[in-house]
Amino acid sequence: MPTPAAEVHVDVSLVRDLLRAQHPDLADLPLEVVANGWDNVLVRLGDDLAVRLPRRDAAARLVEHEQRWLPAIARRVAPVVPVPAPVRTGVATARYPWSWSVVPWLPGVVAGERVGGPRVASALAAFLGLLHVPAPADAPVNPVRAVPLASRSEAVLHRLATADVPRSGELATVWRAAAALPAHSGPPVWVHGDLHPFNLLVEPDADGDRLAAVIDFGDVTAGDPAVDLATAWLTLDREARCGFRTALAVDDVAWGRARGWAVAIASALQQSSDAASRAVGRRAIDALLDERGLLPGTDPGLP
Repeated sequence: MPTPAAEVHVDVSLVRDLLRAQHPDLADLPLEVVANGWDNVLVRLGDDLAVRLPRRDAAARLVEHEQRWLPAIARRVAPVVPVPAPVRTGVATARYPWSWSVVPWLPGVVAGERVGGPRVASALAAFLGLLHVPAPADAPVNPVRAVPLASRSEAVLHRLATADVPRSGELATVWRAAAALPAHSGPPVWVHGDLHPFNLLVEPDADGDRLAAVIDFGDVTAGDPAVDLATAWLTLDREARCGFRTALAVDDVAWGRARGWAVAIASALQQSSDAASRAVGRRAIDALLDERGLLPGTDPGLP
């Protein structure tokens, strides 16, 4: 699946003009486009900042969610890891139609195809332990993340039946079993919503990778925390998954729902036009299908 076409072309000239009009004290800092992603363009601003701008209308509301909610989330998770909470915001102009943000430039490299070990797992578990708290009643609701799995069955099973997804029949079996499990019954909690390794920054050192930052909160929402637990298969090796599950004390039902979310996300990554995304998707698929539960007990109804 190719990256959607940009609805507005974002380049250094546009960003410079926006800064001059709305944040003139930043307008003379060096600018460099460093990422042109699915939803947003990231432009580095000097040494310590970046400008994050939607490239299509579907992403515009997501940036507004980050502006509204991420500062408080950043304070909550700060003991574990930084996140790119906006330090300045911008508004639409005649030349550019959406809100945009100036955010900290966070150190590290994208985890991507790197396999996370126990140290990354421990930090991810600590991050989610701080993040997964009941959300306020006016928190954003994402229609495709952190919702009951059964509500996504038609889309996921259609993808598995029609797209070029490895081991699709086995994945469909895991999905159906996960979707049949009891839905999350507690209060909706804050979730990242898109916690795959391309939204994690790590810094390598003599002891291996260290989690340096969690980025891209465009899908931040309230709902079932199991969607974030899917990172266990997307990001971590087997030993690290075991430690991650133990640290969060995840029961069999929630772990089963997390496996379902991992099926959904890994199969979507397999449709990407990006080779690294497909590699992570395939790695997660094999991890899902080649192991059972990582703690005593049985994942109910799961193969």
